[in-house]
Amino acid sequence: MKKITTILISLFAFFHANGQNTWFSTYSDSVALVSDAKAIIADMSEKIRKVNPNINLKQNRAIKNTSPYLIYIDLETGIVNLPLWEEVIIPQKQFFQEVAQGEKEAVEVFGLFFNGFYLAHELGHSFSHLIGKNFDNAYDSEYDANVIGILYWKERDLKNVDRCYLYAKKMLNKLSNPVPQNEDYKKYITEHYEELSSDPYKYGYIQFSQFVEIYENKNLGNFETYIRNYK
Repeated sequence: MKKITTILISLFAFFHANGQNTWFSTYSDSVALVSDAKAIIADMSEKIRKVNPNINLKQNRAIKNTSPYLIYIDLETGIVNLPLWEEVIIPQKQFFQEVAQGEKEAVEVFGLFFNGFYLAHELGHSFSHLIGKNFDNAYDSEYDANVIGILYWKERDLKNVDRCYLYAKKMLNKLSNPVPQNEDYKKYITEHYEELSSDPYKYGYIQFSQFVEIYENKNLGNFETYIRNYK
């Protein structure tokens, strides 16, 4: 009996440890989603703590909470709200199917970004908040979080960051710049942020164009260097 128990414990530990292999894919199990997110929060927190011991992202935690915002962080509580695909509203699913160009592709894109990349993005917001950095506009705040997220994932899971990049470029072909010509780009986004963020076609263009630009930037250095020089 003791031997069987030991084997079962070992198997549980194996599958739990390898649960992170499903990150960057669409979850159907909210318990696994939150558990894997917890491990990623701990990993990113430790990487930042080694560079800046005064910043503790371990105060952050993840919960399953599907909403039209899909994934977002409450900076006051440190809670990251994560979505499940099966609970996403129909119009948003249709958006993903259109821009990703297929039902299968829509599910894949959702997993890559919303059960994948954007967790580190939201933790990037938490990091800048804890540092006390203030942004003059909404565009720069999102750009900064995307830089942190991309640099983190390039070191941890480059293969899936590459997949995100390819899909971001593909989806941009189906999206249009929502900022009118002759408008100050950052000022317009800041002043119309609520309107833009509530429209996946408009906000999708902003986020995915930032992703592509940052991914292609060869001058950002690595995650540790960026965090060390952050101000």
